[in-house]
Amino acid sequence: MSYAIQKDSSRRLAGLVVVVAFHVALIYALIHGLARQIVEVIRQPLETKIIEEIKAPPPDKPPPPPPPKLAMPPPPYIPPPEVQVQVPVSAPAITAVTTVKPPEEYRTPAVVDANTCEKPAYPPASLRANETGIVRLSFLIDTDGRVLDSKVDRSSGFRRLDEAARAGLGLCKFRPATLNGRPERTWGRIEYEWKIQ
Repeated sequence: MSYAIQKDSSRRLAGLVVVVAFHVALIYALIHGLARQIVEVIRQPLETKIIEEIKAPPPDKPPPPPPPKLAMPPPPYIPPPEVQVQVPVSAPAITAVTTVKPPEEYRTPAVVDANTCEKPAYPPASLRANETGIVRLSFLIDTDGRVLDSKVDRSSGFRRLDEAARAGLGLCKFRPATLNGRPERTWGRIEYEWKIQ
């Protein structure tokens, strides 16, 4: 058994001598610049090259379109010549002569008097909302003086007041316009002011 221990220790000793010798050689190399020379040998100038990217070839161009078919142009338009025919001028013929003067038209306008109308009732919703304003109405007076149609020319600003004024106007009767003493239809105008008293 002791023999096995001796053999083992000599191996250890030999290994230790090899490790120490390796360290001594490494330190010597570092001190004397062997490492620097190795680095310089390794560090040579690097050569670089720029490589262009390979571009894909452009797609094939489509073939040119076929030349257009040329049709013959239509013949030019030549307008027919203008022919002026001179008609002999004759004096106007007098067929009848009269000394009676035609009657002149005698027109009278319609009489629009709002005092003859009953006052329209103030719309309750407008009264509660304190709505006031002036409505201008145009209306068509028939030959018997009744109002046939009416429209709002200028609003009071409140639809309820405008409609109440139109409804009240529909109940009125006026003196129609006349032409040579005969009544005719005509348009009239009136303004109605809505105010709370």
